[in-house]
Amino acid sequence: MRTLALTIALIFSVTFSNAQDAENTNHITVTINNIKNNNGHVVLSLHTADTFMKGPGIKSIKSEVVNGEIKVTFENVGAGTYAIMALHDENDNNRMDFSENGMPKESYGMSNNPMNFGPPEYQAAKFELTKEDLELNILF
Repeated sequence: MRTLALTIALIFSVTFSNAQDAENTNHITVTINNIKNNNGHVVLSLHTADTFMKGPGIKSIKSEVVNGEIKVTFENVGAGTYAIMALHDENDNNRMDFSENGMPKESYGMSNNPMNFGPPEYQAAKFELTKEDLELNILF
């Protein structure tokens, strides 16, 4: 009886772990091809409404710039609503630099390429990831 219970528990755990993997098999490929120089890196972060402008995203990627462009893929992302923020960290100090008047010194962009004249907003940058892979182009 004990062996039967362990066998059933093992079957359920394998079944549910495979189901979880199947839910997180989507990929989001991001291209940025208008980067002004090859200095530093581009840092991209995938956000939910809970993490947007509040800290690190749920996934991050750092990419070297080659010929003014990058192409990266966020792998194994579950279906849901997300936003992507991208920063060209030209001096590799892992943060956005600002001028004395508060304007950003380094290029940045977001999914959907909103034209904001203030802080980035989740509502303008959000997108839906369904059961299919997604390709996005972000402009700086």
